[in-house]
Amino acid sequence: MFDLRSMTRNFLLGEGKSPTVFSYLQNLSETLEQFRPRSQQETRRLEMAKYHLKEIKKRVRQLNERVNTLEEQVKILEERRNEKITS
Repeated sequence: MFDLRSMTRNFLLGEGKSPTVFSYLQNLSETLEQFRPRSQQETRRLEMAKYHLKEIKKRVRQLNERVNTLEEQVKILEERRNEKITS
């Protein structure tokens, strides 16, 4: 039997879904933008943190593209295997 109340609550509150890497990166980026350095040393650290975040975003996009490519290749291989089995 379905529990419509809990299903509705989970849907509306987004419970059970973990944030994506992109969500974490966006949150971190927003946090860094709100930070106001009070010294030259803090300014340099903030610049480096922003640079590192930019590089991380770039690498995550590259990894995501690679995963998508590999998933497509696996799908093609599975289709070929199924064709051979049914032939």
